[in-house]
Amino acid sequence: MVARSSAAPPTPWSKSLTTPRIDKTAYVHSFSNIIGDVRIGANVLIAPGTSIRADEGSPFYIGKGTNVQDGVVVHGLERGRVIGDDNNSYSVWIGDNASITHMALIHGPAYVGNDCFIGFRSTVFNARVGQGSIVMMHALIQDVEIPPGKYVASGSIITSQQQADRLPEVQADDIKFATHVLGINDALRSGYHCADNVSCIASVRDQMTRAYESSESINSTGAHLSADVVQQVRQLLAQNLRIGTEHADARRFQSASWTSCEPIQATRESEVLAALEACLDEHSQEYVRLIGIDPTAKRRVVETIIQRPNTRTGDQTRSAPANYTKNADRATATGPSSPLHGNNVSHSAIAQVRQWLTQGYQIGAEHADKRRFQTSSWQSCGAIESKREADVIAAVERCTSEHSSDYVRLVGIDPQAKRRVGELIIQRPGAPFTASAQPATSSSVAGYGATGNGYSSASAGASLSQEAIAQVRQLLAQGHQIGVEHADKRRFQTSSWQSCGAIESKREADVIAALERCIADHQGEYVRLIGVDSQAKRRIAELIIQRPGTATTAPGQPSGAARSGSTGGQVGSVATTNGLGSEAIAQVRQLLAQGHQIGVEHADKRRFQTSSWQSCGAIESKREADVIAALERCIADHQGEYVRLIGVDSQAKRRIVELIIQRPGATPVSHASAESGTNSRSTNPGSSHSYASAATSLSQEAVEQVRKALAQGYQLSIEYADERRFKTSSWQTGSVIQAKREAEVLAALETAVAEPSRAYVRLVGTDPHAKRRVLEATIKRPAK
Repeated sequence: MVARSSAAPPTPWSKSLTTPRIDKTAYVHSFSNIIGDVRIGANVLIAPGTSIRADEGSPFYIGKGTNVQDGVVVHGLERGRVIGDDNNSYSVWIGDNASITHMALIHGPAYVGNDCFIGFRSTVFNARVGQGSIVMMHALIQDVEIPPGKYVASGSIITSQQQADRLPEVQADDIKFATHVLGINDALRSGYHCADNVSCIASVRDQMTRAYESSESINSTGAHLSADVVQQVRQLLAQNLRIGTEHADARRFQSASWTSCEPIQATRESEVLAALEACLDEHSQEYVRLIGIDPTAKRRVVETIIQRPNTRTGDQTRSAPANYTKNADRATATGPSSPLHGNNVSHSAIAQVRQWLTQGYQIGAEHADKRRFQTSSWQSCGAIESKREADVIAAVERCTSEHSSDYVRLVGIDPQAKRRVGELIIQRPGAPFTASAQPATSSSVAGYGATGNGYSSASAGASLSQEAIAQVRQLLAQGHQIGVEHADKRRFQTSSWQSCGAIESKREADVIAALERCIADHQGEYVRLIGVDSQAKRRIAELIIQRPGTATTAPGQPSGAARSGSTGGQVGSVATTNGLGSEAIAQVRQLLAQGHQIGVEHADKRRFQTSSWQSCGAIESKREADVIAALERCIADHQGEYVRLIGVDSQAKRRIVELIIQRPGATPVSHASAESGTNSRSTNPGSSHSYASAATSLSQEAVEQVRKALAQGYQLSIEYADERRFKTSSWQTGSVIQAKREAEVLAALETAVAEPSRAYVRLVGTDPHAKRRVLEATIKRPAK
């Protein structure tokens, strides 16, 4: 049948009389109208009843393999243009392999990217729809830019960029449906072309069969590739990154000598997944990893192991990772916290490795048996020279395997400053492979107390949480100023905090003493720690260290379980009153520190299945307390539903994090409470850090501090103060301990604490090379 096409009529804005340009392989039904400068590519189907009029705005472009179904209207305004993929201006651009379904309206200026699906009766006007996005039925897309790979639910009205940025990612079932539609319409195009030729009917039937099989094969990738891997491939392609694969047998894996599989030149998802399948099948008894490559910067951006020897089970979950650099095995996963690299390294340890590598730090591993652990005499597992995540994790796995009955810890090292920035215990004898709840901080005294038996504060502040003390050390080490504020419940709701007074000192003991005074003066109120960058004159940290109704331990009293990590007994515990876990709070801090916007969404079980999340309202504030309060309100308002935290890069106008913080029927438990006891202080008052009276022996913590300081070559001395001097931090210098033998140092300390006139005694460690203090620990306090 002859297509109805004609030149654009002469108008005041156009005298060109341009006629449509239609590829010979395209099929345009005679009951459709095509007018003006319309450029139709190869293998395009224009169904009956369509109206494509480039008589006002022009030109139009319809890419190869696209189908425009019955009743579709494509028109454009005289003014307004979009930039097509060929960098030219168009009134309407519709990319390759797109489906514009029944009764849809595409009104220029409009851009619809490659592989998009526009549902029945949906409207796109003055908008851009990114590559691979799926718009369902009766939706309105106006005055926005939809990022690539997004899903717009039926009936949605997207008229602000904020709404567009919050859209969920497309899922495997959505891709299956869109691919199925493409296959069917391509077969119809062929069928219309040869409807008058009986000899070609058989070949058309074969093409339809292959289209169905192709559609099913796309869906069946989940049987071989995990949902995480499919989602990661989708995200890499959406970011215009190239994909490759490498394999290694067990011997080459140990030495990180990977061999490349066949190069993947394709950029279509189905072809890339097929290439991955081919590599996996060819090397079924080897390690296989997925590579993401930035062709512009010519560097690797992702390395993910997707197969291990004898591991062939597919992951059928629909969960999409918030961060595409998350490693995903082909083995089934039980959730976000399950180990992703075999059975030897936990999720938190892998996250720590990534963080240190991102910051340019060197990573090492150490082990110790129970006897060496007691004396902090760790032994190295060998240097890890590589800076690639897969190689580092492989080396850590070797260490945990070779020393399965020992303690193993991960060490982060700053090669410029030549000092440790963190220590994290990742294995304990007879315990599951979970990371210790108390990693070492990045301060210069990170090594102290990181043995798994507790973490000493400079003044042994029993009313401060471990997290607060670590935060103080980190801020001081970075040269920042510290403050403290308080608020009752009413002021907390309105974020009207009041200052407890300026803390001028930069010494850890003075700062902790000031924090303890504020907590003591404002029992029953909220108290928070403030970190201030004095150069930039802005806040860089806010940490709530006390909440009303949360038990605290007065200084000098036995801490016991109050410091064990239990959410009920620790001021400033990472678990909030309404169940925000440590992972969520840490994510909030990280996003705010990077200058990103934070949002929160909720969905009932039905909407969760279709990824149709609803916003809990915009969070405009950039202050941590306000953001956490907003998250808690959303959780409280939507009990029994899914709630997720959203991180948005306001510059790039795209989501960078999606983290589910509540699930129906699940009791939110912070990591700190889930692992309580693993790295807690002793619950025996006599063995804790409280030193109620001058005894004949020192606390275990003090002994550990002495051992570590002597092992690192530090000079030790003693300072003391009465009640008045302690409150003003006016310590008096005692004797310098010249001895280097542990027994002699301990004897000198026992003599000092036995002196009745000395109410407070503290141990001081000095680095003789840097000529600065690295340790201040109170080892005696008056009895209460």
